[in-house]
Amino acid sequence: MVSAETAPHYLVLCNEDVADDGRFKMNPPLRSREDRNALLAGLLDGTIDCVATDHAPHTAEEKSKGMAGSAFGIVGLETAFPVLYTRLVREGVMTLDQLVDVMAHKPRHLLERWTGRAFTGNCAWDLERSYVIDPDKFHSMGRATPFAGWEVFGTCET
Repeated sequence: MVSAETAPHYLVLCNEDVADDGRFKMNPPLRSREDRNALLAGLLDGTIDCVATDHAPHTAEEKSKGMAGSAFGIVGLETAFPVLYTRLVREGVMTLDQLVDVMAHKPRHLLERWTGRAFTGNCAWDLERSYVIDPDKFHSMGRATPFAGWEVFGTCET
């Protein structure tokens, strides 16, 4: 069995969005707008199965050295759903059902096939409440996100 995944930052950002700041340093790096659009097309047509966060919670020190000296990776657990819901669902790129499928149902199915274990879990989302992403409020120890300051919709209520 073959599967493919991408991460939220590759679906909503491109190399035009990069600043000389460690919170934009990831591997692979952000690519062109055309590459981003190809990833979106692959997600929508089923070529790409899942969205994963690629969560890499580096310390502030590790991410404070600009693009050249910072560690690779950004945090993603706390921003993945709100960013994609805001930028893809609310903007009409995909439906909520499609987003839930690639972020929850398909990954769970793959994990169950690979591990032979059943995975369960529920989360309730308030899709009408907006907020501004503030890394200082993250539960994760990592704070490096290219989405700091973005207004998004979708707060986890559980």
